[in-house]
Amino acid sequence: MSSMEETFGLLIEQAARTRRGRPGHDLEAVLTAAVQLFNERGYDATSMDDLARRLKITKSSVYHHVRSKQELLRLAVNHALDGLDDAMAQVQGMTEATALERLEKLIELSVVVLAQRLPYVTLLLRVRGNTDVETEALFRRRVFDQQVTALVRQAQAEGAIRADVDPPTAARLVFGMVNSLIEWYSPERGGADELAVTVSALAFHGLRTRQ
Repeated sequence: MSSMEETFGLLIEQAARTRRGRPGHDLEAVLTAAVQLFNERGYDATSMDDLARRLKITKSSVYHHVRSKQELLRLAVNHALDGLDDAMAQVQGMTEATALERLEKLIELSVVVLAQRLPYVTLLLRVRGNTDVETEALFRRRVFDQQVTALVRQAQAEGAIRADVDPPTAARLVFGMVNSLIEWYSPERGGADELAVTVSALAFHGLRTRQ
């Protein structure tokens, strides 16, 4: 093979690699880096230049994957919210279970979602409605909270939860405990399933031993 043919062959291989995208810099990698920066610096304080530097690529390469920083935020918070919505859909499909059983299962599934999508849930819990994306995320969170409250009310009607407990308050307190995990849980600790069972047990049975 001549030197010219070898060069031509190398150019073809290089073009094919370019069409497939640079290894490690697909949309998932861009989103992962963006979420890390949003959590470290805050969404408002992070620029697309910061993201490009973190990824060691040009800003134009970032825009090859997404149109804007706001689109990255939408993808990130939706990833967290979709996990919670999937958990809710799963327990709502437990038609033979009591409301309390569904509520306990929802707590366990939500802990697993948090553990598996920790950076995304952390970002979600920090949004304050300063942008249209954040406002949409807060609306979806309120819908989820209302669904949890409805489960508490149903369990109350079935006699499984005390009648003097305020359902919205109970829902907020239980999920406040779940959400507090972002302050100390690390994926390196592992044991997400065991943690989920522990949180559910504490929420519904407390710390005291049974006589």
